[in-house]
Amino acid sequence: MSLYPAYRATVQRTPRQPLIFLPHTLSEVTGPVYGRNAVAATDHDLTRQHPGEPLGERIIVKGQVLDDGGRPVPETLVEIWQANAAGRYFHQKDDHPAPMDPNFTGAGRALTDANGFYEFVTIKPGAYPWGNHENAWRPAHIHFSLFGPAFATRLVTQMYFPGDPLSAYDPIFQSIPDERARQRLISKFDLEITQPAWALGFRFDIVLRGSEATPFEG
Repeated sequence: MSLYPAYRATVQRTPRQPLIFLPHTLSEVTGPVYGRNAVAATDHDLTRQHPGEPLGERIIVKGQVLDDGGRPVPETLVEIWQANAAGRYFHQKDDHPAPMDPNFTGAGRALTDANGFYEFVTIKPGAYPWGNHENAWRPAHIHFSLFGPAFATRLVTQMYFPGDPLSAYDPIFQSIPDERARQRLISKFDLEITQPAWALGFRFDIVLRGSEATPFEG
């Protein structure tokens, strides 16, 4: 993450000394290997991981993982985590006074198929306060993590929703200086993905490298 004073955490995270090159060890450039058997049938569907239905607006998030040449990236592990519909994470350190949902943990994973596509079924997350500045609220978002062949190749980003008025006030979103790059973090409503009378669909493609790369967290 580059220094962006309005996002207070970057003041502590940004290096103050020149970077030092450290060669990767064998354990960093090999494994872990994720086979299809390691991803359960319900891992991609965050609405089916508990006995009851979670509260909130059901959505489908689908997209394609691509390299800088527009080629699909198959067999890539995609993980997501998010707040529930009330804007609260299933985590002991989240003390936001919003209700917990016993039927929603807010974490899922999927492998991209042979054409680089992934799909998740989940609940649209709510906004929540986060204390970065006076009256600070994070827009609705879903965290994405992508694994290549090793932990050293892990990439993390966030997906936002179209038309969210909070995006203009969010230092994390605004810390990306290029407006076109910021727009690549916003999903697109997709009627083809939408399931009639069941769930709205959103498309979120992820480009790993190149001039059109999805912005990732440092």
